Amino acid sequence: MRTQPRPPARPAPWGDAGLVSGEAVELDVRAARIGSRVLALLFDVLAQAALLLTLSMSVGVALLNVPDGLVDGALAGGLATVGLILVLVGYPVLCERFNHGRTLGKMAVGLRVVSADGAPVAARQSLIRALVGVAVEWPGLVLPLLSWVAGVTVMVTDRRGRRLGDLVAGTLVVHTRTATAWRPVPTAVPALAGWAATLDLSRLDDGLALAARQYLARVHQLAEPARGRLGHGLWAEISAVITPPAPPGMPESVYLAAVLGERHRRARYRLGHSRTAATTLWPELLPGPPAPAGAPPGPIRPAAPELALVVRPTVPAQAVPAVRPAVVSSAGDVGTPTSDAGS
Repeated sequence: MRTQPRPPARPAPWGDAGLVSGEAVELDVRAARIGSRVLALLFDVLAQAALLLTLSMSVGVALLNVPDGLVDGALAGGLATVGLILVLVGYPVLCERFNHGRTLGKMAVGLRVVSADGAPVAARQSLIRALVGVAVEWPGLVLPLLSWVAGVTVMVTDRRGRRLGDLVAGTLVVHTRTATAWRPVPTAVPALAGWAATLDLSRLDDGLALAARQYLARVHQLAEPARGRLGHGLWAEISAVITPPAPPGMPESVYLAAVLGERHRRARYRLGHSRTAATTLWPELLPGPPAPAGAPPGPIRPAAPELALVVRPTVPAQAVPAVRPAVVSSAGDVGTPTSDAGS
């Protein structure tokens, strides 16, 4: 599907991978096929049945309070017709209008109705889809069996899985949950291991490294020339903050993988060294063997002596008498110590 994108507000910090103003590009979206759409229809049918039952009970309770002479077959038939219109036509139109192109079934499955050019679906388009669906597809008031076969044939043969209502209204049902396949980023490049070991990565910040990692994880999903332009811009920024220069002859993605692998290796080494130092100082941090089930909790270990804080009461100096040491006489006897207070 083709759309007219807006010009970017400002270029990206690692290179302009955006689109030139006025350039028409193809948007890669996943069109919903017959399997997911039938599953969403089943959820919607359940929701419509519950809504119809609720309306019927509400109208029935309201008619009980109306005098008997005012209720006849024409009134009951008219109310039934209005209820069916509200459920079959009003339900999808109101949901798509006020819920970004999604009914309850489409929300459960992860689908959304958009215009063929990628714009949000309009109320007129939702009304056309609903009317065509009620008349031809589901429940198919006009030639039910033949219209069902025609509707299924159109959905199977259309390359975007559109039904008759989509073709008439100019809409498309797409997936909102993209199936992203993330590939692991290589942790090392053997051909560049010697060069990577000598790198000075002190000026490589986390934001630039994260941008490079996300590029490598999704590089298989990007198409040229955006993939090459984005990789060249990232490598230009990274090569400006690392030394020594890279050896020639390799693609930019290989250089990025080598730099990120070396950065990861050094971070893992620093983490292991820190853990070793911490467990050397505090052996209690080492995880012990798990206690058997039902075993009583172990005794509480007392605090280390060097960490214990001893608080002693403060005694005024005047209240403590000064005691003289014992005096040994020449005869060898020990004299009685006397106090300064009695001298």
